[in-house]
Amino acid sequence: MATAREQDPEDVRRALRTVGIVAVLDFLLLVPLVIAALDHAESTVDVLGPLHGAGFVILLALVVRGAVRGLWGWWFPVIAVVTGGPPGCLAADIYIRRKLPPARA
Repeated sequence: MATAREQDPEDVRRALRTVGIVAVLDFLLLVPLVIAALDHAESTVDVLGPLHGAGFVILLALVVRGAVRGLWGWWFPVIAVVTGGPPGCLAADIYIRRKLPPARA
């Protein structure tokens, strides 16, 4: 299996773009979910909880798929699980992008 260094950087960027979009959308659900949970707003948690859960599963599937394809290491899905999804995925996105060669013009 090819490592991230052997992959086309544009393939990695495309995959990261998708992960980033899903992570931002899921983060936009996570913040009000945490606030609602802290405020004991059960009806809001009942709506946002499953939405965030679905976003988390999609995000995890995307980062596992990238790891299987060799776009990044298996540390990325682990970070996603440990951080609850969006925060770790966004941090990993930045880390990976910094290691990629400059984009073609």
